[in-house]
Amino acid sequence: MTGRTAYPLPSAAALNRYREAFNQSGMIGHFGLRLEFPDVETVEVVLDPILPTQRGGLGTDAVNGGVLAAIFDLAIGCCGALYEPTRRSATVQLSIEFMRPVKGAKCRALAKIDRKGDVLLFASSKILDENEVTCATATGLIRMFKDPWSASLKPAVP
Repeated sequence: MTGRTAYPLPSAAALNRYREAFNQSGMIGHFGLRLEFPDVETVEVVLDPILPTQRGGLGTDAVNGGVLAAIFDLAIGCCGALYEPTRRSATVQLSIEFMRPVKGAKCRALAKIDRKGDVLLFASSKILDENEVTCATATGLIRMFKDPWSASLKPAVP
């Protein structure tokens, strides 16, 4: 994952509002995920604990690839908040490389913006197991819309 290009960074307060709204989402709760912003340039998605129903990759106790894809979709998609947390955004392309099984009790994804175009953001992400070993990487495109999320600035539907 590379560094940022020159554009204004969001405030920690704006990212906190975004995080709080997203973490109230039924989808986030269903997957057992938690969205965080460790700083104003990084999205973090935490899966802790990994549930038995999320396992089964390669016929083992590894996390299923579909679960990892959902984590990447959330991590990459939420990179829009790193650019403008009040505007709607969506993942429009996602490319994943699975390098080793994700095992253990928890994992997390880290994502950053690599480049910004007129309408698209280019982002990259990695999933780390509980030992901080990179198990999968992804790149993706995020479409930024002109429309704000809603009057209350909530990016997710509870």
